[in-house]
Amino acid sequence: MKSLKQRAAWIMGMAMLIVASCPVLAMAEEEEYVPPLYDTAWALLPPVVAIGLALITKEVYSSLFIGIVVGGLLYSNFGFEGTFTHVLQDGIIMNLSDSYNVGILVFLVTLGIIVCLMNMTGGSAAFGRWAGTKIKTRTGAQLTTVLLGCLIFVDDYFNCLTVGSVMRPITESHRVSKAKLSYLIDATAAPVCIIAPVSSWAAAVSGFVEGEDGFAVFIRAIPWNYYALLTIFFMIMTTILRIDFGPMRKHEENAIKYNDIYTTPERPFADSENVKVNENGKVIDLVIPVIIIIICCVTGIVYSGGGFSGTPFIESFANSDAAIGLSTGGLFALIIVIIYYMCRRAISFRDAMDQVPNGFQAMIAPILILTFAWTLKTMTDSLGAAPFVAGIIQGSAGALQSLVPAVVFLVGCGLGFATGTSWGTFGVLIPIVIAAFGGNPDQETLMYISISACMGGAVMGDHCSPISDTTIMASAGAQCYHINHVNTQLPYAILVAIVSCVGYVFAGFIQNVVINLIIAFALMTLVLMVIRKMYGAEDRA
Repeated sequence: MKSLKQRAAWIMGMAMLIVASCPVLAMAEEEEYVPPLYDTAWALLPPVVAIGLALITKEVYSSLFIGIVVGGLLYSNFGFEGTFTHVLQDGIIMNLSDSYNVGILVFLVTLGIIVCLMNMTGGSAAFGRWAGTKIKTRTGAQLTTVLLGCLIFVDDYFNCLTVGSVMRPITESHRVSKAKLSYLIDATAAPVCIIAPVSSWAAAVSGFVEGEDGFAVFIRAIPWNYYALLTIFFMIMTTILRIDFGPMRKHEENAIKYNDIYTTPERPFADSENVKVNENGKVIDLVIPVIIIIICCVTGIVYSGGGFSGTPFIESFANSDAAIGLSTGGLFALIIVIIYYMCRRAISFRDAMDQVPNGFQAMIAPILILTFAWTLKTMTDSLGAAPFVAGIIQGSAGALQSLVPAVVFLVGCGLGFATGTSWGTFGVLIPIVIAAFGGNPDQETLMYISISACMGGAVMGDHCSPISDTTIMASAGAQCYHINHVNTQLPYAILVAIVSCVGYVFAGFIQNVVINLIIAFALMTLVLMVIRKMYGAEDRA
């Protein structure tokens, strides 16, 4: 109770601070302001500071906030009032009042409440017991996670939270570390969505391809998307070959030898697990709600794209708004799940309502990290990071064109990692690629390769960035400490990125889809064999 009062006092204090700052905000100049350091390398300093501090200190909140303040200082040319105004008004307040962001937060909270309901009714525990009789090994538990992640390809946010909810009891029973589960969730989110034609990501990419048939370009680019394809291959092979390396190896060894699935003392979701559980829960108490969530969210996405107004199914996905679709679907799913549990007499209405604040509390950490990550991106955008990177790409396009795909991939990785957004990276790089190669039949294949390199690089940066929303949600879905997730998956993502970059070097010269796929997968297999020789197979059940 004391902590609750302290939180309430803190929130009221922040509210009073915001109200007190309103006169200052109102006096802000109306004319457009361009910071002195706009469109320079300094634009990338705020995310570099935030990410570097997070990896060094292992503390994400203060690291993100310091990065935000650095961005505000650079924007205002180190003026106190300008920094305060930019961080508060243009950053935190604007992002928390943005309809898209609010929709994502609503979806996050509704999923958190549903997960708490699943736990309280005993559905998660029952599913874990049932799966324990069907899935006998750690390898089977991990491959099942990969399979489920690949099947839920509609949206990456939906993927992270749903796969985490379903697979947590199974992986825990087989002593799979939280870090490994969060990696498997994250690696089957964006990397799968970017090669799925029926997804919100396909719609986003298609929208950036001006002057071309966006959907056709997306389809033609799929076999060239080495990072996405090799990430899936990498997950499957490391699981089958039973190899881990880097920080992940320590987490997995602790889970196998000592049944410690956390490794570090942090338990960000411990409070949400301290609830009474119905010992008579059934498997259907998890399966039915998951089916309800899937149906409601897919329906919500189709609805947001005009699917209920006569728009064809595929076009409704292309026109969809993920925030509206997921928040609408999540809210309806929550209502239906509560009614279902009450009809099953698995939970009373009062107990169901008690889980509403519990679900919200379970998502406080990801909500706070998301808010700071969105604000940091705003700081980076206001300093002109996108035009700066665009200039780099345009400068390289006139050089040896066969190396452009590899350059685009590397720049996409860097921009995606620094900004934490793949969609924003698409918006910057794809139009540049179209301008460089579009309209020239002789360079059509090179255009597809470069677009896929842009998509792969953006996904790689988004996949492993500490400030990426999907990375944050993967941590939430697996109930893993966020910095542990980032530290353990970085070596994996970087290794796949290196092989992918080499693949794009070959692709720029050979430009044959079959030959280059063979080369890419052969390189990845060779690297895995070397790693297995260096580390050996782990002794797993």
